[in-house]
Amino acid sequence: MATSPTIHGGPLGAQTRYRDGYDKSLLHPIARTAARDAVGLEGIQPAGEDQWTAYEFSWLNGRGKPEVAELSFSVPAHSPNIIESKSMKLYLNGFSQTRFASSSELLETLAGDLSAGFGSTIQVDLKGVVASSDIGVLRGQCLDDLDIDIEIYDYSPELIVCENTAAEREQSVHSHVFRSLCPVTGQPDWASIAIECRGVTIQPESLLRYLVSYRNHQAFHETTIERIFADIWQRCSPRQLSVYGRFLRRGGIDINPYRSSEDNVAPQIRVARQ
Repeated sequence: MATSPTIHGGPLGAQTRYRDGYDKSLLHPIARTAARDAVGLEGIQPAGEDQWTAYEFSWLNGRGKPEVAELSFSVPAHSPNIIESKSMKLYLNGFSQTRFASSSELLETLAGDLSAGFGSTIQVDLKGVVASSDIGVLRGQCLDDLDIDIEIYDYSPELIVCENTAAEREQSVHSHVFRSLCPVTGQPDWASIAIECRGVTIQPESLLRYLVSYRNHQAFHETTIERIFADIWQRCSPRQLSVYGRFLRRGGIDINPYRSSEDNVAPQIRVARQ
């Protein structure tokens, strides 16, 4: 299993020519460990998964006829690696001019390569383009409706305010105004963020200000969601917590990390902007 502790050596930020032809060596794994230590997850092992969807996937069948489908797979949060998204685009693009005798051969190839790259067993699913995921709505209060002033646009975890109350409560909130930046290219990554919490109440105004403070923050999708999870967990000590990021696609791929204090499966939902 190949692992790489950093983004260095991968295609991100480098001038790249997309090539036809299958080549599994294009995948660039990055170890999760360093990023998790940096966000303060030492000793915390949240459950969850990273949901990937590739909307522009194509290959040739055994007779040379092009096929297209929506390719999706989920990566367990406990996998040792992520795969840098540009390298994934280059790898998947190579299938567009590669023949496979059957769909089972195609799925076996994809599952084997991705399992080796992520360091964990990956199950791959293909859907016809007319049967793609239904549009859904995130649960709870939309923080974007709050009428507040905001002046901080740089990462500021101290903005989170937990209300002092003896009563245990459940809280579900979401926001569609979230933006962070790619750590290499500086391109914006837009997302809808959903947070569900039990045992403590987070002041909604403070939570919106905190999420907006990521506007100039640079990190990969997976690390960003883990940082939000760690900040709330450490500052508010909830009994249960889940954080779900539904990121808009770039290059035909979206990555949607879900982290939870419980051994839950991420909701299968696609928001309208996706």
